[in-house]
This record gives sequence, structure tokens and C-alpha cells, in this order.
Amino acid sequence: MAIEIAKDRLSLNQMIEQQTDTFMIEDDCIVPDIKPDILNIINHSGTVCVYKKEIMDGKIRIDGSVNTYLMYLADTEENQVRGLNTNLDFSKIIEVEQAKSDMMLDMNISLKSFECQILNGRKIHLKAMLEVDMKISSNETIEYVSQIVNSSDVQCLNREFQIHSLIGSGTTKVYAKDTLTIDQIDNLVEVMKADFRIINKDTKISYNKVLIKSDLSVKLLYLTEDNRISMVESKIPIMGFIDLPNISEEHTCDVKYEIKNILVKPNNVEDHSIYVEAEIEAYCEAYENKSVSMIQDLYSPTTNLSFQQRNVTTMQREQSRQEVCNIREKQSIPEIGGSRIYDVEVLPMIEKQTVLTDRIVYEGELNLNFIYAANQGIASKTVTVPFSFNMEFEGVNSNMNLDTIVEITLQDFVIMPDETIDMKVDLTFTAMMSRNTNIMIIDNVEESEKRAVASCSMIIYFVKPEDTLWNIAKRFGSTVEDITRVNNIEDANNLQVGTQLFIPRYHG
Repeated sequence: MAIEIAKDRLSLNQMIEQQTDTFMIEDDCIVPDIKPDILNIINHSGTVCVYKKEIMDGKIRIDGSVNTYLMYLADTEENQVRGLNTNLDFSKIIEVEQAKSDMMLDMNISLKSFECQILNGRKIHLKAMLEVDMKISSNETIEYVSQIVNSSDVQCLNREFQIHSLIGSGTTKVYAKDTLTIDQIDNLVEVMKADFRIINKDTKISYNKVLIKSDLSVKLLYLTEDNRISMVESKIPIMGFIDLPNISEEHTCDVKYEIKNILVKPNNVEDHSIYVEAEIEAYCEAYENKSVSMIQDLYSPTTNLSFQQRNVTTMQREQSRQEVCNIREKQSIPEIGGSRIYDVEVLPMIEKQTVLTDRIVYEGELNLNFIYAANQGIASKTVTVPFSFNMEFEGVNSNMNLDTIVEITLQDFVIMPDETIDMKVDLTFTAMMSRNTNIMIIDNVEESEKRAVASCSMIIYFVKPEDTLWNIAKRFGSTVEDITRVNNIEDANNLQVGTQLFIPRYHG
């Protein structure tokens, strides 16, 4: 009777490449005719918008823009403070040797630095450096022999593997819209600065869907007709669904957000409001961490078997750890003194990441850009605050794939009576670790011919270096169970070199 086998299917995820790249974009900006000449730049900021990203053979393409806001001192008798909004468009191709068009791309792009140079009163040169963190992974569905169905004497050597298997992925596009009401006494002239951040991220799984929830934090600085600077802020709810068949609550989801477009539009002066709209794309990958038993070797004491075997690479169980770094400091900044602080831009930068056994050490700095009231109306001051943070992470080591995301979950700056600034910043560190592992799978098993049965019923054998009970049993056409029973072996994994073993012949 021909041997019968059962096969199973498994989706394997493999990390192909982790890469960080930086690139510069620059362009000239012309001041519109309706605005006064520029005398001096007070502050500049930008939000990165990604229109499109594409993975191709050997490269990645990114299209987007940096939505920039400039505050400047106007060359007028009153030395007014004015604002200017423009876009720095970019299209960038990054060489990634191992990239293939059918792979998956996980990407985060951020504004590393931003510079402005006044060429003349009507022209500014803008230069922005962008940093791209990329993870490229592949997914392969394989078939493997999981069981021998109709032969009781086939001996199988199984091994358990922890697999990080992709269930599915999907995207959804959502719009965060709101009309922000400003003070009734403020007759708005223009928006001078706009900050957008996605916060309070949450994910729920139910009914073959992934529910994504978060908030878009919006903060606007604006100029009034009587030359005052005011601020309005809001949190706009974001909610959407991503369809993922066969997903359940036992699975894990990795959700990433990207801001694709931003619209900030002041309404009529009598409306005392500003319309805000952001187009946001949410991308979700769903995984299951499961234990899979794979046949690594097999034989029959009575029949010669041949089988096809190959090596595949997959990602092992992914684990994540989240901790909060609380930064509490008092800063003395003479330029600010007791003046009003309109806004503080907080940019955390990790300068060094050291992975030790069960621990990650982060060293970095906070770049703080204070925007405050001054004699000329408004001014800015940049301060750098170093920090060090230890994260305890059981199982992590330098051989792992490690990805860290840092998010600002609290920022609070209060001027104290002694004119020092009480600073509270919470940084949430999310570290995700995984590693690739090699698995041997058996594709097919065939029966060739009956094995010749030895004339003796027992063989005496002395254990040699590198011997295992499995190898000995396979060599002599016996079984591990029979050798263990006959020799009263208590620990099959602890064979001593030189030990005498009785090898019984298999009796089916």
C-alpha cells in the first residue's frame, strides 16, 4: 500500500531589510504680492505629508510634501509680525537592494531639520532634511507534510517552532474635520503656525474588522487685526474600520498612521472660526503568534522512504514593550523671563540606542523651540535638553530585529514666579523585537522498497560523540521508544559517550 501523507499550509513572515535614510529637499519661496517684505524670520515649522509610497524591485519611491509655516518680522514702519504658508514638494527614490515589488513596506518619515535663508525681501530659500525609517518584509504561504496517515511504523522527529504569521493587511482612508471657534473679539488676519499630531491611538478587533480610534491634535497660532497673537487648539476624533477576514481578538494588530493632506482655511471674519481638515491613511497588519510542530526527519524500520526537504526563513514571535519616560526639569531662559509662552515645539531625538541582555538604553535629547511674546510682538528660542532612558525588556538582545517608536504623550510648560520654566514632558517608548529563524520543512514523502530485515534480534552498540537516540535508532532500524525501554534510559537527551546500548530489532 502506497504511503499517504497529510499536508498543511502556513503563512510565513520574514524581515528582509531595515534601513534608515535621509535626504534633502530645497526650493525658493516667493512672498505673495499681498504680503509685506521680509525683514527677519522669527520661526519656521513643517508637517510632512505623504501622498504616495511604492515599493519596486531594488528601490522605494516616496511622493509627498512638507507643509511649512513661517513667521516673520515685516519690513514696515510698524515692524508687524506676519505669516507665510507654502509647500515643499518632493519625489524621492531610495535604493534598497533586496526590495521586491510584491513585498510589504512599513515606513515612517519625519522632519529632521528645517532651515530658512532670506535671499531678499521677496524671496526665501527653504531647505528641509527628511529621515525615512523603513522595514521591508515578505510573506510566503508554504505547504508542508504535517502527518503520515496510513503507516503506523513510520518514526517522525518533530520540533516545535514559534511562528509570527501574517493573517492579513489592509488600509482605510479617514478625514478629520472640524471648525475651530476663536475668541469673538479676534478679527482674524491669517494663520501663522499650524501643528498636527495623531495621539491617543487605540485598536479594537471584532467581526472580521479592525476598529481604529485616535485623535488629531491641532494647534493654531493666528494674527488678529489689532496685531495680537492668539492660539486655538482642538482634538478631532478619528475613527475608521479596516476589513480583515478571519481576524479574531487573539490576534495582534500593528497600525500606522500617515497624514496625506492638510487644509487650514480661515472663514469670514464675522464667523470668528477656522476650518481644519486632514486626510489620513491608516495601515494595519494583523498577526498571530503560534506554536507549530514540524517534522524534521523520518524513517521506517521496515520500508525505505525518500523525502524532499528544504530550508525556509521566517520571523519568530514578535514581542513589544511600552514604557513612559518622564522628563521633569526647570529651565531658566533669560530671553523669555516672565513673558507669555504661545507654544513650544517638542522634538525628541534618539542619538544612541544600546541593546543589552534584557534591557535597552536610549540616549538622546529634546529640542525645544519656545515661541513667546517679545517687544517686537513674538520671538523664538531653541533649547536642548539631554535625556537617558532605560527600558527593561525580557528576552531582548543584540541579535534581535528592534524597532522603536517615540511619541509625545504629555507636554506642559509653566512660567513660575521666579521666572523659571517648569517643564513636564512624557515620552512613550514602544519597542518591538523579533528575529528571523530557519525552519526545515518536508515537501513530500515517497516509499521506495522494503527494507532488508537483519537476522539478529539484538545489536550491542557503544555511544560515540555526537550520537543521539534518534540517529542510532534510524541507523539500525529500531525505534527510540524501544531503545529507551530496553536500556532503562531515564533521560534520552543525556547520552554518555562509551555507554553500552542494546539495540532491539523493530517488531511491527
